[in-house]
Amino acid sequence: MWLVDSHCHLDMLQLAKTSSGEQAGLAGVLEAARQRGVRHFLCINVNPWHIQQLRDLTAPFDDVSLTLGLHPLHQPEQPFTTDQLIEWGQAEDIIALGETGLDYHYEGLEPQVQLEYFQRHLDAALVLNKPVIVHTREASQDTLALLKPFCERGGQGIIHCFTEDLDFARQVVGMGLYVSFSGIVTFNSATKLREVAKLLPLDRMLVETDAPYLAPVPHRGKQNEPGYVRDVLESIADLRGLNSEFLAQQTTENFFRLFPQVLARVTKTAKQQASLA
Repeated sequence: MWLVDSHCHLDMLQLAKTSSGEQAGLAGVLEAARQRGVRHFLCINVNPWHIQQLRDLTAPFDDVSLTLGLHPLHQPEQPFTTDQLIEWGQAEDIIALGETGLDYHYEGLEPQVQLEYFQRHLDAALVLNKPVIVHTREASQDTLALLKPFCERGGQGIIHCFTEDLDFARQVVGMGLYVSFSGIVTFNSATKLREVAKLLPLDRMLVETDAPYLAPVPHRGKQNEPGYVRDVLESIADLRGLNSEFLAQQTTENFFRLFPQVLARVTKTAKQQASLA
């Protein structure tokens, strides 16, 4: 089985303390995921001023890719422009912009600031020809309003940790975006979300952990880890009456369609390993 965790925060994991440091602890987490069939990890940045720490942590791991962006719940440490985002985002190791988007769940945060920075990410993504990783919570109409012109201009991206309704799903899929399901789909309370997972076109579906958050059943109460993406996928396969190997192949192909440069890297690594065998 080949799987991709399309959204994880590796720098937020509570890693085992070893004399070799954080990278050794992360190596163990990633190897455990590989043993469950996970072959690639998209590690999400939520604060562009911390991108170098993320680079340093993940540098030894060829199967980890990075994004760069400002999470809507994070106030910018200092203002940055679209041009600055373009400059930072053009780095070869950055394959997408985000996590960006809108979150109106909490009081005391200024929606206008979120709207402005979401738009800057979208504008930069179009210039860079890179996808966006979109967070949306209780902001569906504003999210759709900004995504529509973005997609009409050729923009691509992922609605991550999907929790919206079927109508929203159909609209974003109609725009050409991908929808990623997290461990929430395994929760007993997620009846409506499971209905979306049953009906979403397979060629627009991705799976993720959002680790270290939202551990799926049967790991509730534990720190979420990238290896648990298999539990998310198997839950959806059961919902749809599909073979899990088939769904794993489909979601992995979807990821590589959105990120062909990752597929090229994975293929090159596989060939090198085969030549050494």
